Amino acid sequence: MSGKRVLKVISNLVTTVLFIVLLLTLFLVVSTKASGGEPNFFGYQLKTVLSGSMEPTIQTGSIIPIKEVDDPTSFQTGDVITYQTEEDILVTHRITEVNEGGNQYITKGDANDAADMEPVNAMNIVGAYTGISIPYIGYVMDFANSSEGAALLLVIPGVFLIIYAGVTIWRAFRQLDQAKKEVNPNTE
Repeated sequence: MSGKRVLKVISNLVTTVLFIVLLLTLFLVVSTKASGGEPNFFGYQLKTVLSGSMEPTIQTGSIIPIKEVDDPTSFQTGDVITYQTEEDILVTHRITEVNEGGNQYITKGDANDAADMEPVNAMNIVGAYTGISIPYIGYVMDFANSSEGAALLLVIPGVFLIIYAGVTIWRAFRQLDQAKKEVNPNTE
């Protein structure tokens, strides 16, 4: 493979990667803003883990998909659920005890020494943890939810794409000039 061909392949690869990053960032930011929080994909909500209460099962800064449930009274001891507290805080903890025929649950974070103070009512359950955790992406998602983060995550890939396009156009003009000089060497 010649040097020009290798550069062309690398050039196309860089363009593709920048474009994909820009589209993914745009999709994440728009879906996050449209949902008023974490994005929702095919019935799964992506939640950011901001505390270490479930470590080592779920690391701080991870994102986790949770599945919305039809019957919030169907959980059993050992299931991990995400629920909303009276203070409108989302918490993901493990069920340690089922009370009142499944209408109330006692929960505890895996890293916590004691169970949570308040029992969880079934109607406050947002969804069930799917067992998947993607470390560190939660920090990016949390940053993307801020106004500065959304702007920055859209602007940076866009600027790189514009700069790259400018360099590509400049190279094309240079090659055209070079070709003209080879065809008409007396034009200088």
